[in-house]
Amino acid sequence: MPRDAALRLSTVSVVDALAASLRDRVLDGQIPPGSTMTEAEIASTYGVSRPTARSALTALVHEGLLYREANKRACVPRLSREDVEDLFLIRIPIETEVVRLLIERGTVPVVAAARAVEDLRHIEPDASHSAFVEADLRFHQCLVDALDSPRYQRAYRLIRGELHLSMVQTRHTLGRERIVAEHTSILDAMRAGDADEAVRRMRAHLEGACRSLQEVFSRV
Repeated sequence: MPRDAALRLSTVSVVDALAASLRDRVLDGQIPPGSTMTEAEIASTYGVSRPTARSALTALVHEGLLYREANKRACVPRLSREDVEDLFLIRIPIETEVVRLLIERGTVPVVAAARAVEDLRHIEPDASHSAFVEADLRFHQCLVDALDSPRYQRAYRLIRGELHLSMVQTRHTLGRERIVAEHTSILDAMRAGDADEAVRRMRAHLEGACRSLQEVFSRV
């Protein structure tokens, strides 16, 4: 392998590691809404080059975890009730259609989805709020991944970061028991091959989550 190719791979891994660290800090609330940062600050804090810092910040901007205007500092967005409404305007059609297509194609990821449900059911009581949200979203992500559509996966990836952020910023979810019950109900309908019922249950689950988040955002 040419030496420059190895160097490029090394650089990419550093960028990914830096982006992962920043992502975790934003989603854990260590970098709160409204906080700003620059390439120079990130480079100095982590001991990396400015191009590496720039690439990591750009990755988080694409995920919706940071907002940045031209020649301005990157900022952790403070999401609103309107943002939640807009996110679910995209999320609900994506996820309900994924459910229908998986059933029609006979590719329901029963094992992976059931594992995600059990992971959430048994998550440690003292787990961070961000870890709880991640466990919740894992069920939905495994359905999207099972469709094996790069474009669906890309579309979902564009909103997943903000979905996670919205639940972290409100410190709110539907509660473990309710989420586990609703995920189980959706999976049961998918196992039975009842597309209309599975779609109905997924839509009701997501609309309930949207309403609940909007109510909390209206109070903060």
